[in-house]
Amino acid sequence: MRDFQQIQWDQQVEQDCRALIKLAVAEDLGLQQDWTTVALVPSDRRGSADIVSREPGVVAGIFSLATVVDEMHAQVEVETKVRDGEAVPAGTLLATLTGRVRELLTCERIMLNLLARLMGVATLTSRYVKKVEGTGAQIYDTRKTTLGWRRLEKFAARCGGACNHRLGLFDAILIKDNHLAQGDEQAVASAATAAEAVTRARKFLQDSTRENNLKNLLLEIEVDTLEQLAAVLPTQPDIVLLDNMAPSTLCEAVKIRGEIAPKVQLEASGGVRLEILREIAETGVERISVGALTHSARSLDLGLDWHIQ
Repeated sequence: MRDFQQIQWDQQVEQDCRALIKLAVAEDLGLQQDWTTVALVPSDRRGSADIVSREPGVVAGIFSLATVVDEMHAQVEVETKVRDGEAVPAGTLLATLTGRVRELLTCERIMLNLLARLMGVATLTSRYVKKVEGTGAQIYDTRKTTLGWRRLEKFAARCGGACNHRLGLFDAILIKDNHLAQGDEQAVASAATAAEAVTRARKFLQDSTRENNLKNLLLEIEVDTLEQLAAVLPTQPDIVLLDNMAPSTLCEAVKIRGEIAPKVQLEASGGVRLEILREIAETGVERISVGALTHSARSLDLGLDWHIQ
């Protein structure tokens, strides 16, 4: 089965992480210093502290700790104790930091904010993933991410067990109702218009030049009704997104797909709540996309505990 690009902790994610750290440093320090720390901590004092999870969760972004230290040019060593994707209980030691206390204190909040956010996304995602175990359905994230955090949050969703949907507008064709309507209410309701859009998009991909290299992009279309679904299936899109359909309607959609185009994947999206997730997964759809994985995740509670000497 062809799929969207799946995010790993690679050079691009690292670059995004560094860009966020630069912004965080500017927010915290401006062009100045941590004056509280300068006032109270001798410049030559060294120490060690642990980053600890105060609640159960799933690890994501543990590599970001070393990136913070490197980007801030801090004389601090980071020793990680866990791996990304690992489920940990409350009280787990995530990493030990050793070095100049002034620099460790200055890095602390940026480290915790970054890691807590990513672990929060991974932890919430894992709840959704566990809910559909054994059904054959896969949980996908969306583009409803925090501005500037797209790759990082999608990486965290992967750590939580989800699959990544398209990274951006550039790496898939996804025809939505607004592409069909373009200000025309009649167009959005037309099943024929939806089918025509898939045909036009497929021809566009096939006619793309070698320089554009678009031929292998996935082609997906959003439908609101079973009539639209029946109309677009003969055009063989890779995926049909079933928008805001009740589980009973999704069952009908799966049946129609089986009769017309069995190889086309179906994606349920819109109004996906944890309480009804299992019911949606059991309808037979292959994909369930959930914006809440990123837009509704809260940061995990992490803390820094000093080693008392």
